[in-house]
Amino acid sequence: MHPGHTIGAVYLYRSAIDFRKSIGGLSALVEQELGLNPFGDALYLFINRRRDKLKALYWHRNGFCLWYKRLEAERFAWPAAEASQPTVSAPRTPSLRSPR
Repeated sequence: MHPGHTIGAVYLYRSAIDFRKSIGGLSALVEQELGLNPFGDALYLFINRRRDKLKALYWHRNGFCLWYKRLEAERFAWPAAEASQPTVSAPRTPSLRSPR
């Protein structure tokens, strides 16, 4: 991520996607299938069928950023694609209490 960039939420697209999709295809998938705004402050994560490749899409200032990660020997842990709803991770808010 870019320094100073804030993420409001993280969405995992549970179903495997065709990894030939790039920014245009992934942002259309976010908008049409998930019903979410790809230009917001969220991070969208996508996986391939073998779960050894991951793509992350987010909007930064005036354009999309697309990150790609490929594992050589392992696989990503990923929730089952049983529901059409994405998995949402809310950001952690810092605690105002002092540590004990």
